[in-house]
Amino acid sequence: MNDPNGMFYLNGTYHLFFQHTPFQSVPDFSKMHWGHAISNDLIKWEELTPAIAYDEKGAIFSGSAVVDKDNTSGFGDGKNVPIVAIFTYHDMKKEQAGAIDAQSQAIAYSLDNGKTWTKYSNNPVLKNPGIKDFRDPKVFWDAKREQWVMGLAAQDRQHFYGSKNLKDWTFLSEFGKDVGGHGGVWECPDLFPNKSSGTDEEKWVLIVNINPGGSNGGSAAQYFVGDFDGKKFEMDPLFTKQLQKEKVAWLDMGRDNYASVSFDNVPDNKRVIIGWMSNWDYAQQVPTNQWRGSTTIARELKLIKKEDHYSLISTPVSELEKYTSKSIKKKKIRANENITLVKDNKIDLTKAVINLNLKNLEAETYTFVLSNKEGESLTFGINNSDHYLFLDRTKSGKNNFSEKFASTITKAILDANQKEASFKIILDKTSIEIFFNNGEKVITEISFLTAPFYQTGCGI
Repeated sequence: MNDPNGMFYLNGTYHLFFQHTPFQSVPDFSKMHWGHAISNDLIKWEELTPAIAYDEKGAIFSGSAVVDKDNTSGFGDGKNVPIVAIFTYHDMKKEQAGAIDAQSQAIAYSLDNGKTWTKYSNNPVLKNPGIKDFRDPKVFWDAKREQWVMGLAAQDRQHFYGSKNLKDWTFLSEFGKDVGGHGGVWECPDLFPNKSSGTDEEKWVLIVNINPGGSNGGSAAQYFVGDFDGKKFEMDPLFTKQLQKEKVAWLDMGRDNYASVSFDNVPDNKRVIIGWMSNWDYAQQVPTNQWRGSTTIARELKLIKKEDHYSLISTPVSELEKYTSKSIKKKKIRANENITLVKDNKIDLTKAVINLNLKNLEAETYTFVLSNKEGESLTFGINNSDHYLFLDRTKSGKNNFSEKFASTITKAILDANQKEASFKIILDKTSIEIFFNNGEKVITEISFLTAPFYQTGCGI
């Protein structure tokens, strides 16, 4: 699997679709489907049969799905709310022939909560205007203007289109020419309103995934903060100044959070996202057999405004806490040398959450090590003298499958010395997700151990 697609919530169930080649572990892009999984709580997922299959018009590339409550599309039958999927058709024959217009946008609808789908007879609904990379439609209902809005990746730009019925689309505007990262193609966009925490100020957040060009190499996701008037997205003046300094605002500083997009129709207007946990630098070479690719933990996004900048923070959804089966607490640990915190007879480090709260920090480097009996290790921490977080997977098991996988140490720049710091670390068998200071900085990366982690320790 790769990109999450078509995510929505309806009648107590979260639906996650994803790029998927069901019959092999290495993707065949000419035969791409939408896979399908459902959950009641965003943590435990049940995989269903693939939802939308490729056909003579092309492979089913990335896109989104919306709950058409008012039946603007006319697909409803008077009894069931139509779910409308919007996806990119990719015509592999056209691409191989050298045609520039191999990608177009199409729709399908479901009247049984996403179990089965009917493709629209007049697809595509948005033809290619002569742009090679023209894909990944993300659609939302703009209630103020009573219209559907589609964000679409167009090479290294963002295009916006409007529609009243999800079938007929009109070009609205373009964004992104001279701002943000342009090291690669812009992909998998997402635009949504979000109130700044603790204020009544509503801003619009635009997430744009980019490949390559990430801060630590390869695939990554950037974001912009501004306003949307129903036609154009314009950056907020404060955020514009912020980008003059930062150049790019990154959603996740790790190597393995890509194609992050949000769910439609989540209760209480929560903004919940899921990303693909890999990187196109090495995704097709990872040393796995029965599976290839996974998703990040579901995360809630919140926009924080400070005096001189905005931060889009990510935190694991609260439902994760319901799965805690055992807790171990240690208090007042003084770290002036190497200390073992936990061994595997205390906790299963293949599925664990570790919370660390640090106080009285000095201008030192604070290092945490996860290790196993084979001598493999994953190292992370904070360099408080040079002001950055780091994650080192160069010794984390199998890494010779790609020269790009562990060639560098991942870094996330901090503004200044940290007097206090907190880490929430989510461990799975092949992944680590680090949330620093309640999600102000996030690092997500995968690794392939030959044996599970045995213990975790810390030191200066």
